[in-house]
Amino acid sequence: MKFTIGYRTLKTAIGAGLAIAIAEWLKLDFYTSAGILTILCIKITKKRSVISSWERFAACLLGILFAACFFTLIGYHFYALTLLLILFIPTIVAFNLKEGIITSSVIILHLYTLQKISWSIVLNEVSIIVIGIGMGLIMNLYMPSVEKTLLNMQKELETRYKKIFHEFHLYLAHNNHEWDGKEITECADLISNAKSLAFRDIENHFLRYENQYYHYFKMREKQFEIIQRMLPILSSIDKTYIQGEKLGEFFERLGAAVHPGNTAALFLDELERMRQEFREMHLPKDRQEFETRSKLYQLLQDIEDYLLIKKRFKIKDSIDS
Repeated sequence: MKFTIGYRTLKTAIGAGLAIAIAEWLKLDFYTSAGILTILCIKITKKRSVISSWERFAACLLGILFAACFFTLIGYHFYALTLLLILFIPTIVAFNLKEGIITSSVIILHLYTLQKISWSIVLNEVSIIVIGIGMGLIMNLYMPSVEKTLLNMQKELETRYKKIFHEFHLYLAHNNHEWDGKEITECADLISNAKSLAFRDIENHFLRYENQYYHYFKMREKQFEIIQRMLPILSSIDKTYIQGEKLGEFFERLGAAVHPGNTAALFLDELERMRQEFREMHLPKDRQEFETRSKLYQLLQDIEDYLLIKKRFKIKDSIDS
């Protein structure tokens, strides 16, 4: 079992300790609750932390209001607490403050334990809330940059695309069927993980609503769907023809050119010349050649779709910038 201490663990521990220390220094009752609030408010992104903090703060204030009304009118009895929670929790859910159910319930239980409500007690509870939530927000101001990780994931994905196209080349040009296809699974995992990480980066910047890496991996995901679409067509081709050899060489050049830049227009022109060359070739001699060449034409169309995705992505990127 691997034992590691991450930055989020450190932030949580330090933040909780500081929140409790401040609340205790101010001689607040139930001062340990400030640490609990801090722990609950430290989230994986800044945006989620702010949303969680707001929900908990609003829910706690609403909880104090409910407690003041119920305990003043009914008294400090278990059935009053039960009725309060029966009505309070659906109210919190209706106001979309679900993150604050637990913390606000703790505040209500504080008031129930004290068996009285006064302005000094309310101030005590509000102080705990402010210290706990505030410390959570302060600790979450630091988020390590993920740009280097995303760049490495981009390079890893492009390396696998190169490998896939190289295997397509070997299959069509040399009738080599030894590829195990593991890069397909690796690409799927890489794209999924990279998109999630890029989206997290968006949520760590309040004034940024887009991320170039997120759009990049979305583009690669669309291309990957086309690559997957090519696989059954390729696997059904069991004989090599001149058209297949030419297409295989094209795949080799295409793979070598996989990078963040855009050479899609050049390859689209080359693809169109190849399509015209295929049209001018002699007619199929038998049924097998006819079926194989039909599949190769379908691959040509799929490659065109693949390249158009990259070309459109670059146009969009330049407009956005």
